[in-house]
Amino acid sequence: MRLFEAYHSHSARLTLLALLSASTLYCFYKSLRLKRHALLFPATNPNSSSRGKLFFVSQTGTSEILARRLLRLLTSCDLSFDLVHPKDYEPEDLSKETLVLIVASTWEDGNPPPDAGFFSNWLAESADDFRVGSMLLSRCKFAVFGVGSRSYGAAFNAVARGFSKRMRKLGGLQVLPVEEGDVDAGDLDEVFDVWSRKLISVLKGGSVENGVFDGSMAVVESDAETIDGSEEDYDDDDDADRENGAEGSIVDLEDIAGKGPSRKTKTMTTSSGTINGEKEMVTPVIRASLEKQGYKIIGSHSGVKICRWTKSQLRGRGGCYKHSFYGIESHRCMEATPSLACANKCVFCWRHHTNPVGKSWRWKMDDPLEIVNSAIDLHTKMIRQMKGVPGVKAERLSEGLSPRHCALSLVGEPIMYPEINSLIEELHRRRISTFLVTNAQFPEKIKELKPVTQLYVSVDAATKDSLKAIDRPLFGDFWERFVDSLKALREKQQRTVYRLTLVKGWNTEEIDAYFNLFSIGKPDFVEIKGVTYCGSSATSKLTMENVPWHADVKAFSEALALKSKGEYEVACEHVHSCCVLLAKTDKFKVNNQWFTWIDYEKFHDLVASGRPFNSKDYMAATPSWAVYGAEEGGFDPGQSRYRKERHHRPKTTD
Repeated sequence: MRLFEAYHSHSARLTLLALLSASTLYCFYKSLRLKRHALLFPATNPNSSSRGKLFFVSQTGTSEILARRLLRLLTSCDLSFDLVHPKDYEPEDLSKETLVLIVASTWEDGNPPPDAGFFSNWLAESADDFRVGSMLLSRCKFAVFGVGSRSYGAAFNAVARGFSKRMRKLGGLQVLPVEEGDVDAGDLDEVFDVWSRKLISVLKGGSVENGVFDGSMAVVESDAETIDGSEEDYDDDDDADRENGAEGSIVDLEDIAGKGPSRKTKTMTTSSGTINGEKEMVTPVIRASLEKQGYKIIGSHSGVKICRWTKSQLRGRGGCYKHSFYGIESHRCMEATPSLACANKCVFCWRHHTNPVGKSWRWKMDDPLEIVNSAIDLHTKMIRQMKGVPGVKAERLSEGLSPRHCALSLVGEPIMYPEINSLIEELHRRRISTFLVTNAQFPEKIKELKPVTQLYVSVDAATKDSLKAIDRPLFGDFWERFVDSLKALREKQQRTVYRLTLVKGWNTEEIDAYFNLFSIGKPDFVEIKGVTYCGSSATSKLTMENVPWHADVKAFSEALALKSKGEYEVACEHVHSCCVLLAKTDKFKVNNQWFTWIDYEKFHDLVASGRPFNSKDYMAATPSWAVYGAEEGGFDPGQSRYRKERHHRPKTTD
């Protein structure tokens, strides 16, 4: 009996202890949940000056009407929002926002309306730019409603889904799944009203069924997509790529053997790789990959793309290093190439080897006049898209529509194009200067080349072994070709440049070997630039550890100048680009003043005259702000400095 009572008493104690433990755990869980909810949705303070932003992306007015309806509802619920048109908004300010709502329509080919093009492009570029960081929008909660037509198939509400994905990738917290309204279904108003009520409930601190928003969670999930910002996010662009035969945003030529265009493609492709009887350099797979990166493909082997420095100077935010070193107007510069193919597969290729490779021209050839006409046409169309972008003035935009410079350095090897001289002549006839870059594997082409404004040779390494490791050339006699290219450069009478790209751990210790190459090509200038890290890739082993600081580049440049014993001196720098310029003192330093800039009008007059001329005939004085050691660091004081904020996740330590 006593044994039974003792057992019963012990059992009661255990039951009581279990109840107390469960109660404690529940209270702890409830407290934690409430704390997280408070962090995600702090109570609205009516006296706060912080207001949410309600964007409408509209072409025909439907999205604007819906946004205005939502604004009235928000106001009636004591929620303060500003109605914003993207064309009147500075995208850089998104990092300062705490609450953003977007009502977005999808226009032609899955693109946003033109007025929202800059906003959309900025968001896409920022999401893909490792330098921006995945925490840029970490303070921002957002929701997106899409307006589209299901009859457009894969492009249905592509803009809304794209906004959602990119904002999440930048660290934004999506409080509701993207709602996709269909203008053809006849129930757009009802769908929008239901979504609006859910949104109000969430903003007021409530929960949403089937949404499912839980204040203790940091993300919202739906059957349509996961939105935790992982690599498994749904990407409507991937579907478009698959239809074109691509399997991702980056395609290496070595990975596409045997792939053909979609069955939807109307051109006839033979087993030998020819299209309609002629072999084209840019296959459907390569075209899809390059176009996804923002290239405008010209014909079958050329391309053009607007440079970020062109957009920067259009907005009055500074020009590229060529503006500081040589006086080009960055907002009037067109970046293009007549050959997307290259004979190298460099480890630091900023295009991740999405372009073709080859040792000789074996493709269909387009007319040089057509290439120039198309390049200018496509370039000016991209410039026009900058109209209305904050900071862009009518005068600069008008100037930008008349390009005065062409950087033949976009990608590939321009000198491979058999009609390169005709193309250069056509550019010069229009008084467009030419900055041509070659990778030093085609010495005979350099010899045959007619005068250009400035001719570059990429000197990526100073020894045979390191050049093989860095450039990964296709030619077996790559070193001999490299040296012969430098010799050919020496014979040129116009401005010549060695372009050195410093890669920490690969070529930064080769100062003596680099100096030995100076005597071969006798370049007018030596550009020394730190490698630009372009993100991880299966084709490159580079990391941020391989990127030198500007101080490293300066030290390397000064050491090279010292080696030359006065033949070269450090003339200019552009701190933003981590770039330094050496110049020959006997040519470009006159009465202790540098003359690295170019008199472009004089150059075109000299070309038109048909008479021989040399690099000293069209030089111009370098402004004091561009000279090495100047307080401005190569930044034009006539421009407005705008410093981007970086928002990276903090490194975790074990």
